[in-house]
Parts: sequence; C-alpha cells; structure tokens
Amino acid sequence: MTSIELLADALAAHRSGDRDQAAELARRAGSPLAAELRIFLAGEGAAPVYDRPAAFTAFIRGGGNVELYRRLSDELAARYDTAKPQSLLDLGCGDGLAVVPALERATHVPGRIDLVEPSAALLEDVRERVPAAQCWQATAQEFLARDDLGWDFTQSTFALQSIEPEQRAEVLRALQPRTGTLVLAEFDVPEFEEGSPEHLRSLVERYERGVAEYGEDASLVAQGFLLPVLLGIVSGQARTNWEHPAATWAEQLRTAGFAEVDVEPLADYWWSPAVLITAS
Repeated sequence: MTSIELLADALAAHRSGDRDQAAELARRAGSPLAAELRIFLAGEGAAPVYDRPAAFTAFIRGGGNVELYRRLSDELAARYDTAKPQSLLDLGCGDGLAVVPALERATHVPGRIDLVEPSAALLEDVRERVPAAQCWQATAQEFLARDDLGWDFTQSTFALQSIEPEQRAEVLRALQPRTGTLVLAEFDVPEFEEGSPEHLRSLVERYERGVAEYGEDASLVAQGFLLPVLLGIVSGQARTNWEHPAATWAEQLRTAGFAEVDVEPLADYWWSPAVLITAS
C-alpha cells in the first residue's frame, strides 16, 4: 500500500474510534503528515485551534497564506475604492490580516468600521492596528442579534466556514436586508461523501501539501492547527470547519435572499482554490 492509502486508512480508523490502529497505520505510512499524526495521537489532543495563538499565527502568516492574503487584501482595497462604502463590517476579522492591509492600500476608507471577532487575543491585535474601528468580541450570531445596524459593505474572509451550515444560513438571512454588498472569501472545496475512501484520500493528499509548506514551523502548525482541524473533519468531534464547493456557497446566499451572486477565482492554494463570492 502507498503512504497515501495507509494514511487514509489511519483516518478511517480514527473516524471509527480506533486510536491505536490509526497510530499504527500512521507509523507504517512514514510520511511527514503521518509522523505528525503519530505525535498528535500519542498525546491527549490539542486545545481548541483558535486558542493556540502561536500555532495559528505561524499557519496564517506562512506557507501559501502569504500570497493568498496579499491577493485578498489587494482585491478588497480595490473594491473599497470602487464602491466607496461609508460603512464597513468585517465578520471574523481575526487579527486583521486581510482587512488592515486592505484599508492601508485603499484610497477610500469607510467612515464607520465594525470589526467582529470571537477571540479576545486576535481582536486585541486588530484593535491596536485600526484604532478608528469599533471592535466587538462576539460571534457573528451574537453580534447580529445585538442591534439593527446596517452596512454598505460587509466582508467575511475564511470565517463563515467556521459556522455550522444551519446557523450560517441564519447569519446570511440576517445580513441580507442590512448590507448593500457582501463579499466572502472561501475555498472551492471538492465535493465528496464525508468519510468515504475518496474523501479521506483527498484529505491526506491536500494536508501533506500543507504540512510541506511550513519548513521548521511544520510541527508547530500541524500540532496546534492543521491536525485538530483535520481530525475534527474526519471524526465530526470538536469540528471547526464546514466548507463547501463554491456553487453550494452561492446557492446558500440565494436562499438567504441575495438576488445577485458572482463567484470569481482569487488564488491557488494547497487546500483548494480560493474564491471571492460577491452577493447583493
């Protein structure tokens, strides 16, 4: 068996609850991802991924994210300059990796900026970098339930994938009458039956590419971020991501009441192609 097949079987064993068999199959696979999986399984698991700031920072500011976020911030800045919104909302802004450079590069800066992020540590970073913004420590659901503010331009960059689809549908329905334009950055992931052999092999192939991008930070990123996300997808436990093909994102936006939805490529990426989805 190839290392990809062995690792896919390891994920299947983990999915069924056989941690020891998963570790043994990972030992036999012998790849960089397999080595990281063995280390992870030998421990008691990691803290929630977004509570590991060093690992998340190394992940988001390294590897393919460098070019991905450069393109993303350029695109957002261009849209601020074209649309000239007077009010801007960023749902799930993190530490500002997308929104801060976009605001710095744009010639037009909205007069009112609301930044929403559930992580206190990440929000504190962006608060220092955009002092004119109103910063809110809340989930998207909590924030949108607080008042009836509206925005000319709303963005969410690789954040709404972290909301379970039924709850996300409620977020999109709440946003639809309250924003002029909504821009999402997400990944156009391939569609598989979850847990199928094809799905698990695809996960292995893509995560091997991801681990390989991080050099000396590979273990930090794998243990503190990539493996908790991967095993959450595989097992359904402590899951943090619910991603879809771009067509499914577009359909969910239309169902929420957005009449015009456009999908355009943003960047190639080890996980899946990144896209910008504009809805109004």
